[in-house]
Amino acid sequence: MRIHVSIARQTLDLYAADGACIRRYSISTAANGPGEEQGSNRTPRGRHRIRAKIGARALPGAVFRGRRLTGELWTPAFAAARPDRDWILSRILWLCGCEPGRNRLGNVDSMRRYIYIHGTGEDQPMGVARSHGCIRMRNSEVIELFDLVPAGTVVDIGE
Repeated sequence: MRIHVSIARQTLDLYAADGACIRRYSISTAANGPGEEQGSNRTPRGRHRIRAKIGARALPGAVFRGRRLTGELWTPAFAAARPDRDWILSRILWLCGCEPGRNRLGNVDSMRRYIYIHGTGEDQPMGVARSHGCIRMRNSEVIELFDLVPAGTVVDIGE
């Protein structure tokens, strides 16, 4: 299996080993566009791998901070009381860059930038670039993707 993320189309495609596209999801990448530098709040491009899968038993809408479950569940009212939070919900697929100097090591290291594929609040639009650099998905869809792919899956992110 492999994953292709299109920043231009705001889609994530999952491909089977035979090359057939078996899932297409509408996503949200960075509001600041593509880019690799630490602190840029941009979505990094290039070849990545899923380095870690976090949250296998978490409830849909479970809230993560620092890759740890907080015990909270996202609801519209809960979110309204905390308008400045960047919601990381349900599951985390933590990405590691594979290209030294482009998205790995130094000031461009995707893993050190904490770049994830993760769930987000149901009030957030998909198909629109709105994240802080990560790849946001609907909670039910990130749970489905999480269950379909193993750690080590290749994730190509392109414009």
